[in-house]
Amino acid sequence: MKKITLLFCILNSFLTFSQVKGKVTDTKNKSLSFVNIYLENSLTGTSSNDNGEYLLAINKKGKHTIVFQFLGYKTFKKTINIQKFPHQLNVKLEEEQMMLDEISITSGENPAIKIIRNVISSKEKNTNNLSKYTADFYSRGLFKIKDAPKKILGQELGDLGGGLDSTRSGIIYLSETVSKITSLKKPKKFKEIIVASKVSGRDNGISFNQAAEVNFNLYENQVLIAESKLFSPISDYAFSYYNYKLTGSFYDKEKRLINKIELIPKRKNDRVFGGFLYVVEDSWAIYGSDLTATGAQIGNPGIDVLHIKQNYNFDHKTTSWPLILQTIDFKVGALGFYLNGRFSAAYSNYNFNPTFTDKTFGNEILAFEENATKKDAAYWNNLRSVPLTKEETNDYKLKDSIKTIRKSKKYLDSVDSKRNRFKITSPILGYTKRNTFEKKWFNYSGIIDNLGFNTVQGFNTTVNFNFFKRKNDKGNWWTIGSDIGYGLSDKKIRPVLYFTKKWNSITKDRLGISGGNTIQQFDARNPISNRDNSIYSVFYKRNFAKFYEKTFAKIYFSKDIANGVYLYSSLEYANRKPLTNTTDYSFFKKDRVYQTNNPLNPISTAAIFNPHKIITAEVSTRINFGNKYLSYPNFRANISNTKYPILILGYRKAFGTSNSNLNHDIVFTRIYQNVSLSNFGEFKYNTRGGIFLQQKNIAFMDYYHPLGNEIDFAPENRMSSFNLLPYYTFSTNDKYAEMHVGHNFKGFILGKVPLLNKLNFHVVGGTKALFSGGRKPYTEYSIGIDNIGWGKWRFLRVDYVRSNFGGVKNDGFLFGISL
Repeated sequence: MKKITLLFCILNSFLTFSQVKGKVTDTKNKSLSFVNIYLENSLTGTSSNDNGEYLLAINKKGKHTIVFQFLGYKTFKKTINIQKFPHQLNVKLEEEQMMLDEISITSGENPAIKIIRNVISSKEKNTNNLSKYTADFYSRGLFKIKDAPKKILGQELGDLGGGLDSTRSGIIYLSETVSKITSLKKPKKFKEIIVASKVSGRDNGISFNQAAEVNFNLYENQVLIAESKLFSPISDYAFSYYNYKLTGSFYDKEKRLINKIELIPKRKNDRVFGGFLYVVEDSWAIYGSDLTATGAQIGNPGIDVLHIKQNYNFDHKTTSWPLILQTIDFKVGALGFYLNGRFSAAYSNYNFNPTFTDKTFGNEILAFEENATKKDAAYWNNLRSVPLTKEETNDYKLKDSIKTIRKSKKYLDSVDSKRNRFKITSPILGYTKRNTFEKKWFNYSGIIDNLGFNTVQGFNTTVNFNFFKRKNDKGNWWTIGSDIGYGLSDKKIRPVLYFTKKWNSITKDRLGISGGNTIQQFDARNPISNRDNSIYSVFYKRNFAKFYEKTFAKIYFSKDIANGVYLYSSLEYANRKPLTNTTDYSFFKKDRVYQTNNPLNPISTAAIFNPHKIITAEVSTRINFGNKYLSYPNFRANISNTKYPILILGYRKAFGTSNSNLNHDIVFTRIYQNVSLSNFGEFKYNTRGGIFLQQKNIAFMDYYHPLGNEIDFAPENRMSSFNLLPYYTFSTNDKYAEMHVGHNFKGFILGKVPLLNKLNFHVVGGTKALFSGGRKPYTEYSIGIDNIGWGKWRFLRVDYVRSNFGGVKNDGFLFGISL
């Protein structure tokens, strides 16, 4: 054991001192961060940190040529003769002096256009050289805040992990990741193995810094950033979105001519970049990029600006330009909360001739090595390729000590004691009592949360009492609770008890048991929300929601049974009874009469079904074709493959009734998909269908009910609902099929219209169709404008809809939120 300890100490000392270190500044002594530093004729290197400091691992003494490369500055080479370690080397970089080709400019043609055309035509050649590789990936994430508010929307923010100073400024997130990545161009495949992951002040150590999340490949037509696809400045249709300007050229140390091209968006709010692209003459490869994107361009109003900087390096063996360094700087702000951050990444140890087998790639695209999140400080000090700044070092030390304190029972109990205080408003607004140390809490929802009005109960509310216990951090938990509803008009208490147990977050096994008495809409999908029904009832005396009473007991089980295959099964016993209106109250429209609670005959007080008892069994599966997944230490996240649709298949059987006509069987299916069509926008479709195996006069709530809409606003789920279809008009106990198709053209249409293109509105269109046994088809067509708003706040949409059923046409405008 002593020998092992001695060997570790010697190795640690060797790794610590076998290095070249120093600081990189400009000629005015200003620190330069993220400078590319590497040995000549090598792709292995490091970069400087935010203070310009660097560490370059070299374990051989003697002569070495070190290269310092940074966009906007002259590349600097220095040959040194190392006699001992560590070797100190401080460097000053000079700004690059740009020159312009006067002949090209005065000839009347735009030289930047020619350069970009050459880059686009050379994309295949330049990426073929990098068609497959393995590499090491190091990334660091840093979020900083200044003058953080104490509250947002009445909720206290606390000290945000303990990193704030007296001015409520400081680091609120610091993380590092080291991983090994494997990439294949055709067919496109990517896999990442996390070797080490660390987050300041946290135990689980799972960071956001993953290579796949920052794989901003400009050679592709679109670049995925923050869930939005931006058009690359060298995409196949870039000239529809960009103008270009050659702002200068310079020669690098190898006498290669580098062109600096300014990117000028034709429409500032399109999904495009601003900034500069650096291109190597003759090879037409990307030398570097210095890009910006606003929140409006990304489609995220919370983002002020995002700045991406990329450095590429020449590989002599493959004569290609792989990405070496990348930084992503951003500013985010909303509701008085403003922060800035940086994700920096370094790629090293490229192997462009790896041997891949059938097992190299699979459905798992991210995995963690064992104990990847448990590495100690000594491990990180030896592994880290970019030195920490003093501020970052202090943050790790501070939050590690805070973490120890804040995990203690004494501290957690003191925090809970403050949060658990019962307030005078708690009976109305709700109350939560926590025991954080034992990972359990009790919650009471209050009477306001589910307050509403309907003509069956009058003003009503449902209060929830819930106890939750987390067994571990791997997704093992259970909860027990009760929903208790009461209506002022029908004066009836309706309690429901439930218990739910989940075993893990890998296969997501979940068991639920519930029972009690409740009211439910005839369509269990709740076509009109409690909020909308309440508003339209008390203000306009229009009671769209129709209810029945159910006393029931139910058990369900669900889990992921295979990659991309989710199984759901349930069994329910129910005693179902009809209900009638008990109130005609409303704030206005006193002269108007409410509809009855009969969904098919709004003027009839007759019950639409007779009371009965029934047992319903259901089994269904959801299949994500081509599903990929991310394997974290404690859970698995599925990633749907948008190349393929998602399929749902199910079977429901109702039995056990005294009236055999109520027994029935139905087989149902659904297929849906969202497809990106690049320059042409985004296309969505959702189809569903089913067939009752025997057409019987079954209970009305067991019919299939297409989702209708009779209010002035668009349905919450546009791709499942019809826009102008009256509720329950087309309910069926026969075969049925429906189709919903929608397309958002983004800037493809209006972006080409002068003046209108300044508004950055998006044309949207859609069609819907419903087919059911014995009826003529019902169809809808819509055209609208999306992305309506001001500045970067664009979240409104308006549609004109026209419907047709058997020659009877209807139309109207619907307003809604962009989805």
